[in-house]
Amino acid sequence: MRLSFVTVASTTAAVVLSAPVASAFAPTRAAAPLSRYNGQQSSLSMSIDFGEGAERQVQPFDEWATNCGVQRAPGVQLTSQDGLDYYVAASDNLAEGSPVLFVPDQVVFSTRAAKEEFGGAVQEAVSHLGRLGGNDAVPQFYLFIKVLLEYSKGPDSPWFPWLNSMPRLFYNAVSMTDFCYECLPPLVLGLARGEKVKLDNFIDALQKVDGLDPSIKANRDLAKWAFNIVFTRSFGPDDNKQIVPMGDMFNHGTETEVAVNYNDDGSVAMYTTRDVPAGSPLRMSYGDPTNPSYFFARYGFLDESSPATFCKLMLTPTAQLKDMGYDYSRMLFYKETGDVSEEVWDVLLYQELAGNRDVQQQFYNAHMNGDAELKRQIHQQHFAETSTALLKHIDTFLKQMEELSAKGVGKNEMEHPRLPLILRHNEFVKETFLQVRQRIEPMVLEAQGAYA
Repeated sequence: MRLSFVTVASTTAAVVLSAPVASAFAPTRAAAPLSRYNGQQSSLSMSIDFGEGAERQVQPFDEWATNCGVQRAPGVQLTSQDGLDYYVAASDNLAEGSPVLFVPDQVVFSTRAAKEEFGGAVQEAVSHLGRLGGNDAVPQFYLFIKVLLEYSKGPDSPWFPWLNSMPRLFYNAVSMTDFCYECLPPLVLGLARGEKVKLDNFIDALQKVDGLDPSIKANRDLAKWAFNIVFTRSFGPDDNKQIVPMGDMFNHGTETEVAVNYNDDGSVAMYTTRDVPAGSPLRMSYGDPTNPSYFFARYGFLDESSPATFCKLMLTPTAQLKDMGYDYSRMLFYKETGDVSEEVWDVLLYQELAGNRDVQQQFYNAHMNGDAELKRQIHQQHFAETSTALLKHIDTFLKQMEELSAKGVGKNEMEHPRLPLILRHNEFVKETFLQVRQRIEPMVLEAQGAYA
């Protein structure tokens, strides 16, 4: 079955900010600005220039969004410092609970709508993706095909102004050179490889889609651009990912100013979660703020406001280790204080007790049964070994970071434009580890003296 297309309708709406809640936006019926697609693909020579040096056309998108019923509250503006990265900021003081943005459902890209539009036309591709191990990414795959489909229509696409406003230059894992990968520490390297495998699987499955211009399916750079749009701009429930034009311009923040409502009718509303002074960015959450390595690999930015980072103990996650707390979001080193999360100590001690199965099982049982006193006693008895092992891990990792960063010295940034960000990431992690080391080393010396 070939891809078929349905009429895309929309509503425009007047901005009515009569109450400090998202429902203050009250859309009214009006002529639909999103034109019907006639089923013929435009000449690709008229399509968007997605080359990394191409300019983003944001002003036409802003006008298009208004015509399509996207409502941005007064005092909320789209801005940029460099013409490359655009974000949403408050130009006036905004009170907590103020409406910020309303996007009608007809403008939103969603997995559910794409499935309905395509019918069974992409089912063979979806099944193939599943056989490649990509079942968890099927919702994004539908959006990936939708982006490519709209690209293929050129200026005839109802979403042409939005697509033409998209970033061309990305800094995430799938955009890195092979040499960049050589400078990544283990966790980010693993995440980065996973992202590239996902891209390869998408491109493989894309070949099973009937109805797209063969030159589109053969264009890896185009596929990578579409992939980056989807994975850096789609949010929402796991089974119905959504890309929200204008809503996708909000940056991430550890401390957020806005929250998102995915309404039952498919529309999306955003509102402030605290008082926001004029001049402040309006940020949403992209996920767990204690995992900056994930943000780096997926989105291509370094969240230096992150309060903590994974301790980089790369272990095979057995069921018992998971029970003890082995998880990237829980095994944490804290940047400002140098503190170490309880889960790090628990997992490390469990590993250190591998040579004494009876005590290891006793410690595991105490943890599972909530026997805090017995856990404390076992920790105390073995603190010298545990703290020494932790310090050794820190020193080994710091040495590794020095070696990885040294590889980038003198390299041509024009050939590897993501390299400076990689080195910043490595330095950020290094500083956190040095802070922890400063806390741990006196503990080790004290413990070794006590047991000498």
